[in-house]
Order: sequence, then C-alpha cells, then structure tokens
Amino acid sequence: MDDRRKPNKEPARKPEDNELSFARQLFFGSIEDDEVFPYPDELGVEERETLASLLDPLDRFLRERIDESDINHDKLLAPELLDELKEMGLFGLIIPTEYDGLGLSNTGYARLFERIAATSASIAVTVGAHQSIGLKGILLFGTDEQKQRYLPDLALGEKIAAFCLTEPSSGSDAASIRTRAELSEDGEHWLLNGGKLWITNGGFADVMTVFAQTPVEIDGKRQDRITAFIVEREFGGVESGPEEHKLGLKGSSTTAIHFEDCKVPKSNVLGEVGGGFKIAMTILNNGRFGLAAGCVGGAKRLIRDAATYANERSQFNKKLSEFGLIKKKFAIMALNVYAAESMTYMTCGLMDRGGRDYSIEAAMSKVFASETMWTVANECLQVMGGLGYSREYAYERFVRDSRINMIFEGTNEILRLFIALSGIQAPGKHLRELASALKDPLENYSMLLTELVSRVRDRVITEDLDRAHPKLKRAAVLIEDQTDAFGQVIERLLRHHGKSIIDEQMLIERLADVAIELYAMVAVVSRATRALEQSRAAASHEAQLASVFCQRANRRIRRRLRAIEQGRKNGDVQLGEIADALLGNGGYLPTHPVL
Repeated sequence: MDDRRKPNKEPARKPEDNELSFARQLFFGSIEDDEVFPYPDELGVEERETLASLLDPLDRFLRERIDESDINHDKLLAPELLDELKEMGLFGLIIPTEYDGLGLSNTGYARLFERIAATSASIAVTVGAHQSIGLKGILLFGTDEQKQRYLPDLALGEKIAAFCLTEPSSGSDAASIRTRAELSEDGEHWLLNGGKLWITNGGFADVMTVFAQTPVEIDGKRQDRITAFIVEREFGGVESGPEEHKLGLKGSSTTAIHFEDCKVPKSNVLGEVGGGFKIAMTILNNGRFGLAAGCVGGAKRLIRDAATYANERSQFNKKLSEFGLIKKKFAIMALNVYAAESMTYMTCGLMDRGGRDYSIEAAMSKVFASETMWTVANECLQVMGGLGYSREYAYERFVRDSRINMIFEGTNEILRLFIALSGIQAPGKHLRELASALKDPLENYSMLLTELVSRVRDRVITEDLDRAHPKLKRAAVLIEDQTDAFGQVIERLLRHHGKSIIDEQMLIERLADVAIELYAMVAVVSRATRALEQSRAAASHEAQLASVFCQRANRRIRRRLRAIEQGRKNGDVQLGEIADALLGNGGYLPTHPVL
C-alpha cells in the first residue's frame, strides 16, 4: 500500500459527518471504516436463541405443508396455511413483545424472511406486506393508544395489515394521489373517498394504512397535503375489488380497494395532518431491506437446486458442471449473491445500531439484490434447459415471481435517482456554503483556510481502509482509489451543472451505480475480513469471492466514471435523440428491410 496514505482516521472534508451514514459519505469521496469494520452484527444472545428456535419449525412447515406447484396455479394461500403461519408468530416478528410480538431486530426479521422466500414468494409477500409496510406506520408513528389498540391483534395475525398508497394515476409519483379525506361537519370523523390499486393483502386486510389528500392551512391559504390514516374494514365504506391476474405471486392476494364515505375517527390520523408524504416515504425506506433479504433467499435456493442438477446431468460424456460456460454462470451468480447478501445484512446491522439515516443503504441493497435475483432466476433456468421452462419445476415460477421485485417498493429506476440525488445533497450544500464564503474571504478566512488545507491533503493522501484483512489489501486499495475518484467526479459535476443536475438522469444513473458498487465492495471486504479473522469454515472461499467481486466491480466503476467524464461525447445525447424519434413516431421507426 502506498506509504503516503494517512495513518490516522481523520475524515475527508465534509460538514457534520456524524449525521451522515456510511453510504452518504461515499459521495464526499470519504470512507468511515469504523462504521463497517468489524462487519455489523447487532444480534444479542437472546435473539439468536429465539431465531434458532424458529428456524427449524419454519423449515419443517415449509417443507411439509407448502405445495409449491399448487400455489403456482392461480390458487390463493389456503386459510388454514395462514392460520398455521399465525400460530408460529410469523405475523408479529417485528412487533415488540409488549404488544405480543416477537420483537425481532431488522437482522432477525431479514433472516427469517430470507428463509420463507426461498420456498414461497407468495407467503413471503403476504407476511412482508403485513409487517414491512402494512403496520410499520403504526410502529414508527403511532401514538401509545394506537399501538395498544392495533398491534396486539396484528402481532397474533387476528388482523392483517395492508399499505394503501398506489392509485391508477399515481405510481412512482406518490405526491399526486387523488384519494381525499374531508373533515365531517361535527369535526369527529374524516370522510374518505377514492381508490387504491395493487394492494397486497387487499382481499382480506382488516387494518390499512391509507394515504389521502386533506385540506390544510398554510400561510393563511387552504392547500392540499397528504395525510396518513389507520383505516379498519369494519368502519364501512371499504370494498375490495376482484383478485388481480398476475404474472407471478399467484398465491398472494392483490386487489384494488375502494373507499366511499368511509368514516375514519379523528383519533386514527397517523402522525400529523398533512404529514403523510414523509410517513409514506419513511415506511418504504424502512421496509426495503426485507425485500432484499427475500431476494437473497430465493437466489441461494435456486443456485443450490441448479448446482445439484449440473452435477448429475451428463452431456457429451461430461457432467454439465465440468463445462466452462456453465462454471462461469455459477461463479458470477456466487459473486453477486455474496455481494447482495453482504450488503443486505450489513444494512440490517447498521439499522439495528441506529443513530443515522440508512435509507440510501436500504435502497442500494434492494436494487442490487432484486437485479441479482432476476439474473440468477434466468441463469438457473438456462442451466436446466427445456426442463427449466416446464411448470414441473420451480424455475419458471421463480422467474415470474422475481420480476416484481424490481418494481415493488419503488422501481429500481426511481431508487437510482433517490440514491444519487440524496447522496449528492450534502456535497452540494457544502459547495454552496463555500461559494458564499468566497464572496467575503476576509470575514470567512478560517473556513477558507480549513478548506484549502483539506484540499491539499486530499491531493496527496487518500482515505485508508486499513481494517481490511491483509489478504484483502488489494481489494481495499481498489475501494480507496475509486471512492476518492468518485468524490472528485461529484464535485466537478456539481460545479458544472449545479441544481440542473436533477435533469441529467442518465448521468445520475451512473452515479447511483458507482455508489452501489462501492457499497457492495465494502460489504464483501468487511464480511470476508470477519470470516478470515474468525477462521470460519469457508473463509478462504469468501476471501476469493470478495477479491474477485472487487476486481470486476472496479472495472465497471472505471467504465462508468470514464463515461461521466466524457460529457456529451459519451453517447447519452444520441440515445435521447433516438428515443425522441421513436416516441414521436409512436413506435419503431425504420422501414422493413424486405417490404
């Protein structure tokens, strides 16, 4: 390692770094390795024992009671299966014990959710929608009275929760919802009218977190703002539509829900009137790690099944597993699943530790894990050949079930914009403060001197990931170098584009992808370091996975940063022109080559 690298852990230039999570600091070109080394693991002894006591019965239930082929043919989960899930406590995993739940941490919840998703995505979605988003608002924002009233029944599964945000006219643009709630004349109820779409558990949910436009006074003017409500089906005026015929997740309930003069008591406002948009975003930001864990579980199961087939199937007098192109498929799948798993559980550990906003890390994990799961499902089907295309095997079901993961809880396109724009927010603020200081250099001499010293230091010294295991030093250097380059590119972009950077979506996508790769690299190196230090059984294999993943990710990062630096020469303008021509024509433009 270059001996110019600084020996201490002084952070790179950034304001109030204690308020920034690890991933947000990457956008400054900064690495705070104390936050992620050793690999975050906040599980206590008691929770480990609880998990151990749950996993075996859960595995037995999934193995003996779940008929995957039956769920695969447009049949909803049977009521008796849901009853057994309730008896195991699976509807109260994250609800505190004081409300009759199991009180698991984010890590504990993810571990169980991963196991469920490995067998049935329909069960995972049913349980996940209930907890990750359905009742999460009550947990995070509910009053003591609301928690006491609803959480015990929700924990026991006596009532099922749903999250009602999406509407026909508002998918990713949640702020544009049209469902309305007006205060009744007596001031005791809100009258709710409107409709929601694609509601998981919509056919049988008893308690719903519903978002609606409400009138509020701002600066003496009446304006609409979103408010969150806890709505019970028993209030009346609530009707579920027919079950949707979906590509996948055949066993889960997905319906529209309509509200007509539904009388919601004032006491069922969640948070403050007009504060619903923030509540919706917080719920979604908090729930994404569960989806990532489910993707990891499904991917690991498929790899195991496909590997068994590859070791048994012979062609041309050789096992499939002996052919180079088949080996390549399994190796790349292993690299990416290891990264997805490392990111997901590092994020869970950081969230359990608390103290910072880890919404970017959760979004990164969801994007990477969902795209990994999609690739793994397709590659494992490819290994199976024609058998993979048959309903007799699980592969075609996993392909169909996994497609929604890149749409659920924020499309991956929207999340990439969220990751990058949230990440550059703090560097952008810092540059604006610096520009303001330059207008009066004498008055702001101290700030400018600090900035000058910081910049000189950063040109000759890079952030040192010195807690990585010696066997992973090469990978650590790649992370250091690319993080530094990333921070410098962001500063140049902010100086060049300013606020207009928000309109450069192809550029923003590259920034998000670089940040995701860097976070993945750190996660695998931290995890493999722990494996080596603790002499775990697969430590050598994990170290190789981490090293090779970082080598490949480094090449992808370099390619993306180079494209950013090329500016208008990187082809983005031409892509935009081609798209404009196609869309302006209403479809594919070239004339047919024959007629």
